[in-house]
Amino acid sequence: MAGKRAFGNPVPVSDLATEILDPMLKKRAGISIGLVQSWEEIAGPRLATHSRPEKIQWPRRLHEDDPFEPATLIVACEGMAALHLQHEAGEVINRVNAFLGFNAIGRIKILQKPVLSQKARPKPAPRPLTEAEKAKLSHLVGKIEDDGLRASLERLGATILGERKPKGS
Repeated sequence: MAGKRAFGNPVPVSDLATEILDPMLKKRAGISIGLVQSWEEIAGPRLATHSRPEKIQWPRRLHEDDPFEPATLIVACEGMAALHLQHEAGEVINRVNAFLGFNAIGRIKILQKPVLSQKARPKPAPRPLTEAEKAKLSHLVGKIEDDGLRASLERLGATILGERKPKGS
């Protein structure tokens, strides 16, 4: 892929991923990766955290001469976000159509299902360290001269140790 660019300049991985994923998303879900990536700007941060566009469902055309009919945007929502999205559906449709550049979407269909995977959900805070763990960690990073690096490594160590079960449990 880098050979396609002038002078073999490095290419951002996101550009390569978009080139690979966009055709597949268009074929499978009728949706572009740009719409998925821009969902927070389109729907707003309040709705975007609990919803995501799933696919665009285009109506079947029996003949090529049939007039254009707008599609249905299928959006997955969690809990109360479905009610908020239903209330703001007209505004979201207008924003999606403005993003796409034409009146592609005529209505929104809401699927109520979990949007965030378990991996994306916030982890619980690590447990507080014992005095022995704090002393050992301070001794390990104590010889580092750079204050910022030492503090960063100490926070990293505290996080790692805090996720483990304490010895003796």
